[in-house]
Amino acid sequence: MRCDIISIFPEYLEPLKLSLPGQAQRKGLLDVAVHDLRDFSHDRHRTVDDTPYGGGAGMVMKPQPWWEALEHVRTLGDGTPTLIVPGPGGEVLTQRLARELADEDWLIFACGRYEGIDERVYEAAADVMPVRVISLGDYVLNGGEVAVLAMIEAAARLLPGFMGNAESLVEESHEDGLLEYPVYTKPATWQGREVPPVLLSGDHGKVAAWRHQQRLERTAARRPDLLHASSALTPGGVDDRWGGARIAKATPADVGDLLTCTHACWLREGILNDTLTIPAQHETVESLTASLHEWDTYVLRHDGRFIGSVRGKLVDDTWHIGRLMVVPDLHGRGLGGALLEFIQEVAPSDATRFELFTGTGSEHNLKLYKKAGFRGVVQPNGTTVVFTKRRRGR
Repeated sequence: MRCDIISIFPEYLEPLKLSLPGQAQRKGLLDVAVHDLRDFSHDRHRTVDDTPYGGGAGMVMKPQPWWEALEHVRTLGDGTPTLIVPGPGGEVLTQRLARELADEDWLIFACGRYEGIDERVYEAAADVMPVRVISLGDYVLNGGEVAVLAMIEAAARLLPGFMGNAESLVEESHEDGLLEYPVYTKPATWQGREVPPVLLSGDHGKVAAWRHQQRLERTAARRPDLLHASSALTPGGVDDRWGGARIAKATPADVGDLLTCTHACWLREGILNDTLTIPAQHETVESLTASLHEWDTYVLRHDGRFIGSVRGKLVDDTWHIGRLMVVPDLHGRGLGGALLEFIQEVAPSDATRFELFTGTGSEHNLKLYKKAGFRGVVQPNGTTVVFTKRRRGR
């Protein structure tokens, strides 16, 4: 991923040479270049700001230096970059948005100062490249540099090969919509405080259950706005907690929503795996209606809106799991993991193992299934990974 940063304080971006971002640059995973906006001014004072039209306090950054800087940077790489402008009026940086940034090949970051950048720069830039205004939160900073540091680190750490231990990515706060569980290390007793006994038990199942419960409790206490119906799905029934979302068996009346979401979700899967042969991409009303007799299909709704689905089918002793999907605008809320857990819990008593599959290009799915305890094997075709898992206690 290439990142070009334009700022009047280039030295502010020096921390990107440190720690993991610095290592990523040395390994060739991340290419960062910082450009001084004042190099594109044309007076002896290197002026980049002026008084605002209409009056008011503060100064506004002039369009000429910005446009020349952007035009120069655009000549330095191949393809079309995306311009990122930090600003309190933009979309809020979330883990989902960080993943979107990590998927970009080339980003240009414009670090504004004073009262902001002349609006015409945004308009002109939008004619030649995508423009996104992104905010760290509902507060004001002196300039965009701090925000850019946060955005690049949040996105770059998701690049393949960035983290020394990729496992750490799937268990962190916000990665699936919940905060991280508390962590402990040696000694087991410190200043009279004990490590929770379950962490010393050696029982991995109990440890996993404890950690999940801690995540729910910590999120409820510190960030209740993050809690979603995903934290309260009830096997075989419905649940009105956490916003009133309900999960229930699908009926023919759900087929329209199922079809729309299926096509939306598997279009993305097809792009990720460079294929148009995924069966889900070719579903019809008739085929989905017929599938309700073959699969146990569940739909999740919130205030009547369809937000997700999953299905299962018993073949011999194997519970086949499929069509796990969440509407695109709710990705990153933990719904996918909760639906995966739910469909395992409602498996018939005859099921002794679970099985599902995904494409080798579907990195988010691969992480989700691995985190849920499934073991994957790449098939001979090289494009499909089949995941299996023994049912606990069977």
